Amino acid sequence: MKILIINGPNLNLLGKREPEIYGNLNFEDFFKNLQTKYPEIDLEYYQSNIEGEIISKLQEAGFDYNGIILNAGAYTHTSIGIGDCIKAIVTPVVEVHISNTFSRETFRHQSYISPNAKGIIIGFGLQSYDLAIQSFL
Repeated sequence: MKILIINGPNLNLLGKREPEIYGNLNFEDFFKNLQTKYPEIDLEYYQSNIEGEIISKLQEAGFDYNGIILNAGAYTHTSIGIGDCIKAIVTPVVEVHISNTFSRETFRHQSYISPNAKGIIIGFGLQSYDLAIQSFL
């Protein structure tokens, strides 16, 4: 099984950015823990702060992987392009958010990803990624 995790803008700052919301662990260390926990899965990780690069990565993986876990960060609420891309690919996408977006600012309540996602996992911290992996098993 081959699963790609894609993180969007500012998620490269996990462990440093707003630890009261996002925690103190950086994603690279967390990702190593996931690889250890799921040795039978070919887990890959990609992060970009650039919308077009995220779309290109989705297109690249969208026909060959068993699953994509996407935390598009703020692009969740603004990118029609990412939403359209998910509609165009065949690999199922699980939308993930570390925080509960519905307990935050009103603009975070809208997602252009959700209508085309296999499912949505929000508000469980980094554990949200683990839950998303389990949804593909």
